[in-house]
Amino acid sequence: MSTTTLKRVPSRPRPFRLPLGGDRFLLALSIVCGLLALLAVFGPLLAPYPPAQTNILAAGQGPTGAHLLGTDSLGRDILSRLLAGARLSFAGPGIIVLVSSVLGTAVAVTSAWIGGAFDSAVKRVLNVVFAVPGILVAVLAVALFGRGFTALVIALSLIYTPYVARVVRSVAATERRRPYIEALRLAGLSGWRICTRHILRNVLPIVLAQATIGFGSALMDFGAMSFLGLGVQPPSAEWGLMVSDGRSEILDGALQQSLWAGTMIVVTVVCFNILGARISSKIGAKR
Repeated sequence: MSTTTLKRVPSRPRPFRLPLGGDRFLLALSIVCGLLALLAVFGPLLAPYPPAQTNILAAGQGPTGAHLLGTDSLGRDILSRLLAGARLSFAGPGIIVLVSSVLGTAVAVTSAWIGGAFDSAVKRVLNVVFAVPGILVAVLAVALFGRGFTALVIALSLIYTPYVARVVRSVAATERRRPYIEALRLAGLSGWRICTRHILRNVLPIVLAQATIGFGSALMDFGAMSFLGLGVQPPSAEWGLMVSDGRSEILDGALQQSLWAGTMIVVTVVCFNILGARISSKIGAKR
C-alpha cells in the first residue's frame, strides 16, 4: 500500500502584537489617550452647565466656585464648553483617520499586490500629492463645498489618505515579497484571499501606528480650520473654535478660554503623537 506525502504550505508569519505591557511609558500614554477618548464620549454628560447657556452678568469672570475655569465674553461656562467640545474635537479627527486609513490601506495593498506599472504610477501620484500643501487643499475644498463639520471632514479625509497609502505601501510591498506569499499562490489561494487574510493582517499594526500619529495631526488641522472659521461654526463648542473666540478676550486680560482650549489641543496632540511614534518604533524593532 502506497502512501502519499503532502507538502505543507509554509505558514505566514504571526502578526505583530502591540507590546503595551512591556513598556510602562507606552502603557501610561495609552491610558492617558484612553481617558481623553472617554472624556470625548462622556464629557457632555459631565458638564455642569449647558454649553450654550449665556449669562451676561457673569461674562468674562475668572475662576470662581460657580465656574471653576471662568466664563467667556457671553457668560458661558468654559469648563462646560471644554467638556462638550471634546466630542466634536475628537469625532472629526476620528472620522478623518478612519476614512483615510481604510482608503489608504486599500490603495497601498492593491498597489503592492499588482506591482509593475500600476505600482509605479501609484508611487508617482503619491509623490505629486505630497508636493501640494494639505492645508491649502482643505481651504479650497471648504471654499467649494461650504463651511461646517461635514465638508471639513471630507476634505481632510481625502488629504490624509495619500499619507497613509505611502507608508503602508512600502510595508505591504515588503510583505508581498515574502516566501509564504508565493507558497500560498502555488497552493491555489486567490489574490483577494491572500491580500485580505494574510498581507492586510500583517500590515495592520503599521496602520494602527500611523492612525495614532495621524489622529494628533488631524485634531490639530481640524482645530486650525475651525480657528480660521472654516470648520465648526458658532455656537457649537469645539476646542479650535474656542481658541478663536477667546482672541478678543485676551486684549481685556481674560486668557482663560483660549488658554484652556489651547492646552487641551496641545496635550491631546502630544500624547497621541508620542504614542504613535512609540508604537512605530516597537513594531520597527520587531521587524
